[in-house]
Amino acid sequence: MPHSPDLIGHRIQLLELRDTPLSLDEVYAAVGDPTAGGIALFVGTVRDHDGGKSVASLEYSAHPTAERDLHRLAERVIAGFPVRALAAVHRTGHLAIGDIAVIAAISCPHRTEAFEACRRLVDDLKHEVPIWKHQIFSDGSDEWVGAC
Repeated sequence: MPHSPDLIGHRIQLLELRDTPLSLDEVYAAVGDPTAGGIALFVGTVRDHDGGKSVASLEYSAHPTAERDLHRLAERVIAGFPVRALAAVHRTGHLAIGDIAVIAAISCPHRTEAFEACRRLVDDLKHEVPIWKHQIFSDGSDEWVGAC
């Protein structure tokens, strides 16, 4: 059962954009709840290719409203799912191949709800939060992804 608006803010445990490495342990610990039977955790990493081209590195930048938009999305997910706790962090700045770019975790009473809520959060974050990826390819070319 979804939560009332007065409980939504209490379910958000961690939401940040950071220019420092992200911690799986920190995000996982943030969503621990004795009433949760399932925790879904998503980790997005920098891959070495995109669109058939070899990626050398990338850089994330964010609009000043990005954290506010992320908070709005988190509230929407909590309003639509029986979330016990939610946490999400996204990197900004320069990242190398293999670095963690985003971590999202949600705890719910059951696994299906946790999976669905976490997927909604990650999908909406990717499509609605103004975070832009500047990919640098091995051939020296580059590309902006998500920029307006």
